[in-house]
Amino acid sequence: MPITPQVQAGLDAWNAATMGMAPLLRGEPGSWPAARAQYLGALTAHPTPPGVTIEEIDMGGIPGTLVTPDAAVDYRVLLYIHGGGYVAGSPAGYHGLGGRYANLLKAKVFMPDYRLAPEHPFPAVVDDSLSAYRWLLDLGVPPGSIAISGDSAGGAMVVSLMVAARNAGLPLPAAGVALSPWANLEHTGASMKTRDGIDPTVNPIGLDLMAKAFLAGARRNSPEASPVFADVRGLPPVLVMIGEREIMLSDAIRLATHLAENRVRVSLEIWPDMFHVWPLFAAVLPEGEQALRNAARFIEDAWGGVSAA
Repeated sequence: MPITPQVQAGLDAWNAATMGMAPLLRGEPGSWPAARAQYLGALTAHPTPPGVTIEEIDMGGIPGTLVTPDAAVDYRVLLYIHGGGYVAGSPAGYHGLGGRYANLLKAKVFMPDYRLAPEHPFPAVVDDSLSAYRWLLDLGVPPGSIAISGDSAGGAMVVSLMVAARNAGLPLPAAGVALSPWANLEHTGASMKTRDGIDPTVNPIGLDLMAKAFLAGARRNSPEASPVFADVRGLPPVLVMIGEREIMLSDAIRLATHLAENRVRVSLEIWPDMFHVWPLFAAVLPEGEQALRNAARFIEDAWGGVSAA
């Protein structure tokens, strides 16, 4: 499907906000709060759907946002980890996507506002996400009624968080959905070259700058930062969704293959003509809405007949 003028306008605003961070990522003078505010402005243009309420909460010491649908089923919980290259973004930019997820799943959606690099580099996001997940368990939410989703950097964190939870001896959630995951910070996938210039939002130079700011000297192939290198044995089912135009395409396929080869039930969806995190545009892009419906069906299948008991 050709990109409509309305979608293109959203992409242009998103790209402009991302470019506003480039001088800071190169170490030039500037204001991170101002750059992040511009980035957030591009995301908040995506409307919150009707039928949900939004509130700011504390998730065991991690600030967060709770999205509750009018038709919420008490025991259904989605933990959503936002994207932004680990240097920008917040739950405030995901009321639209989170609200759509909430309505589709009839679930409460919890979105932790994790610390950002470069002020808080790797592994701060892993620690904060794990703290938020542990908080849900401490509330008494059954792990089998929890699902985890996220996009881009947050899409990679879906797998990294489950690995961290397993390593910490915590019970695992029912399923994970990784939207356009930034799964390999080495950026060795073939699509980093073959889709460069075709991907309308992401380029390798920008990714390299964000990876450097995030890692702060840590290895690019650190298993917690790049889940294609992680020990993923024993994880619950994972759905990986990626757009065919994305430079992250090859590494998302590699993530799905890595999960499969380690006996994790995995589903891979590759969407022709779609760009990075196209479900964000679900309000104006039918493929975005359909992708979220597919994600919801995957989660519903994993939840099965689980109840609060």
